[in-house]
Amino acid sequence: MAVDPSKLSMAFDPSKLQTQIDIKPPPPPFFTESAAETLQEPTKLSFFASRYRRPRRHRADTWLISLFVILHIVAFMATMVVNDCWSKSHGDCVLKAFGRLSFQPLSENPLLGPSASTLDEMGALRRTVLTENHQTWRLFTFPCLHAGAIHLVINLSCVIFVGIHLEQEFGPIMAGLIYILSAFVGTLVAALFVEKRPSVGSSGALFGLLGATLSALIQNWEMYTNKFTALASVIFVSIGNFLLGLLPYVDNFSSIGGFISGFLLGSVFLSSPKVKEVAQDKGGLMDYDLKSYIKSRLRQKLDRPVYRSVSILLFGLMLAGCLVGVLQGINMNQYCGWCRYADCVPSKSWSCRDMENSCETMASNEQLTLTCMANGNFRVLPFTNISQARTNDLCSVICS
Repeated sequence: MAVDPSKLSMAFDPSKLQTQIDIKPPPPPFFTESAAETLQEPTKLSFFASRYRRPRRHRADTWLISLFVILHIVAFMATMVVNDCWSKSHGDCVLKAFGRLSFQPLSENPLLGPSASTLDEMGALRRTVLTENHQTWRLFTFPCLHAGAIHLVINLSCVIFVGIHLEQEFGPIMAGLIYILSAFVGTLVAALFVEKRPSVGSSGALFGLLGATLSALIQNWEMYTNKFTALASVIFVSIGNFLLGLLPYVDNFSSIGGFISGFLLGSVFLSSPKVKEVAQDKGGLMDYDLKSYIKSRLRQKLDRPVYRSVSILLFGLMLAGCLVGVLQGINMNQYCGWCRYADCVPSKSWSCRDMENSCETMASNEQLTLTCMANGNFRVLPFTNISQARTNDLCSVICS
């Protein structure tokens, strides 16, 4: 059978063959349709446990908060060594098996900690030492002290829970700045309200981290999956530690100042989380593609120069105002009589009244009798060799 050459040439015309076949360019390496679908929708992150982070980098990312925790533990151990309840209190201690590190009686310190005179010696805040003795160095020791073992465990557990998350998400520099600045501003606020009894303010830094966490959660609300759980966690930790601050020696005004300053600093520094390396999924999406996509989305939605400017301005005004007030010796309790109840709840074991306690001492037959001049309560001690600082501690307990 003969074939017409003209028809054969038309059937294999290259121009017609090119129009019929749609040649697609090869896809990029390791890029599939599942990867393309991933880029079409915003990536949702888990607030407290981002699934886009390699576990092997956790330790390297949390060195700063870990360092702060270690320093606080060392400071508390040094406080208990100086306290030396076994010898200074003549064995009237809790957990006597700890010897020198045993705690004062619960009637004196319900948080399992040192005496008031020891806290004074280690650098706690008291109005008289600021206004009369001008010991401004206490502004730097105040945020490093804990009132007791219970305060230490609860406070540092919350610092680890909140601080490590912030350091992983936003880096050690941002977390460190918020921690230190919130602690200092919280100390200044506490100095404006501090009374004649000693107080410590290590919770100011914790509340700064809580305020920054709340700020970061609000700013990045759309990109988190468990935002309501995270919000409930922040509220629960804040309320629990605030209630702890109603007990003796723990200052709640440092917590309030730390929370406000932490929120303002978080509004400035924590506008977008630090996205780390992403492991390849089944579709083979490269980590730089996801990272660039998230960053572009954040630039579009979270770039708020006015909001940041107002936040840094408010923080600057708060810092300057508190600093001037402390240097001028202003006592805010004179203008707010009920504010003291945000820091202390009256109890049978202690008083919230701001007053100097005085006791009459009488020694006879190897016994020492202390009598409170305010309410007539007295206590007989089976020894007479007692320091004046320890006498003042017992006088406060008797008068309360």
